[in-house]
Amino acid sequence: MTFGASKRTGEQGFTLIEALAALTLTGLVLSALATISAQWLPNWNRGLDRIQQSELVGIAMQRIAADLAAAEYVSPNRDRRQPLFDGSALSIAFVRTSFGPNVGVGLDVVRIGETTDRGRPVTVRSRAAFGPTPVGASPFEQIQVSDPVVLLRSPLRLSFAYAGPDRVFREDWHDQDELPAAIMLTVRDTVSERVLSVSTVTPVHINAPAASAKSRDDTKGGSPGKSGGAAAKKGGS
Repeated sequence: MTFGASKRTGEQGFTLIEALAALTLTGLVLSALATISAQWLPNWNRGLDRIQQSELVGIAMQRIAADLAAAEYVSPNRDRRQPLFDGSALSIAFVRTSFGPNVGVGLDVVRIGETTDRGRPVTVRSRAAFGPTPVGASPFEQIQVSDPVVLLRSPLRLSFAYAGPDRVFREDWHDQDELPAAIMLTVRDTVSERVLSVSTVTPVHINAPAASAKSRDDTKGGSPGKSGGAAAKKGGS
């Protein structure tokens, strides 16, 4: 009985050849997985980077469109009737209601435009508190903007175009009596020259002073006081 038990005990487990074969198979499987992972992970990372970049660009464009839509018709001083607004193909400056954390009630001069960071072009939003400028001086030379926030980085490039009531877009808007009715935002990949789908057109909600809007309404609908007086006079006669 003792001899049979020790014989069965010696037959249990793997032989050296079986262990080597199992290790070889394991190595082959791990090598195949490593090869697949090395080919798959870079594509995954590039796809994830593209998704994150698209989300950031979308958020930046929403911020820019909201800024432009809130542009106010504000003159730099009492002697100049034209609004404080200057637009070119790569930059735009305007006045809007103050917006942001720890910001009180007031107006901001906002500039969105292209500058350089480490030798590469970037689109930056900066701001300054609005205040009347001296008569005869260039308004934008008197304003020192600060608080820069990078919105877009190379190879993406943002350009602007402006349209009046005729809806014909042009590349600049200088020294106009009214704000543009709409502003086109075009984002282009400078490497592939492809226009991104996030490009959009945003309307400017207020593009004329309140007095002008009121006079246009009076012209269309007539003066209520005069109409009422005429009706009373007719009834009395």
